[in-house]
Amino acid sequence: MTTSYNSRARAGSPETALLHGALRPKKTFRSQLSASFAMFRNPKSLTGLIILGIFVLIAIFEDVIAPFGPLEKDYTALRQAPSWDHLLGTTHMGEDVFSQIIYGTRGVLIVGFLSGIIGTAIAVIIGVVAGYTRGWRSESLSALTNVFLVVPGLPLIIIVASQFENPPLVLIAAVLAVTGWAWGARVLRAQTMSLRNRDFIQAARANGEPLHRIILVEMLPNLMAIIASSFVGTVTAAVLGLTTLAFIGVIPITNLNWGTVLFWAQQNGAFPNYWWWYVPAGLCIAILGVALSLINFGIDEYVNPRLRSAGERAREMKKRGLNVNDAVTAVRTTAESSS
Repeated sequence: MTTSYNSRARAGSPETALLHGALRPKKTFRSQLSASFAMFRNPKSLTGLIILGIFVLIAIFEDVIAPFGPLEKDYTALRQAPSWDHLLGTTHMGEDVFSQIIYGTRGVLIVGFLSGIIGTAIAVIIGVVAGYTRGWRSESLSALTNVFLVVPGLPLIIIVASQFENPPLVLIAAVLAVTGWAWGARVLRAQTMSLRNRDFIQAARANGEPLHRIILVEMLPNLMAIIASSFVGTVTAAVLGLTTLAFIGVIPITNLNWGTVLFWAQQNGAFPNYWWWYVPAGLCIAILGVALSLINFGIDEYVNPRLRSAGERAREMKKRGLNVNDAVTAVRTTAESSS
């Protein structure tokens, strides 16, 4: 007696499995794009992206937002406290502090993102190649990474920047990237070493796939979250490095940024009486650092399964009105469950 189609489907016949595979909906471009940005659905990452987006808009539309030029002087309002005419007060030369903060945003973001792109590119190339290859190539790249890990970055940056009378932003970003790529390369090397023995990598190697295709097609998609975290960390370090260089006077005053505002405030005795001169610049540095840290926290939670499951569990408990910090989970009584 022949078996009916329903019984064969229940038994899991090859024809049924083939049919189900054919009818299974394929991933659309929209779903793939949504999965790629899943790490930014975290509330921490979303908050950080909103704050970062505000700074980007300020940098783009600085000419529209700033009420005065950054070096425009008003000799009738010297060291004036915040008012309607000057929202964040003025400097000792009557320059509007709010306008200087607005115009300084673009330089900070340009240096930060350029340094992040250059440093992340170097970290990916050296870290992934050192993690995948074996022998003298891996050892040489690992030794190079260890050397840059112990090189004192700030003195090297000061020496290089001091050789130029007016160093361009690209040069500053490149120097900051060269001194800040090693940590990301170290992490990527360790993760690549754990990936190179996976089954899909072994299968690609057995099929005779070239090295560049294995790295670009097979490995890099699995390292995107770590690469994004490395990029955010490099941008944060570059912003702090730029403002530090400007504050100690290594970068000329023509490269206006938040560190330059702090430099002139310190040089002209603004501490501690004229708080409106230095507090806004310091707050902008802190807020941008918080935004980048929140993005990094969200990426870390996406990468680490334990952090991701703990975060999802905590959000689910908050939706149900439960206290996340309670040691004992609330249990429904019989009367509550029946009602």
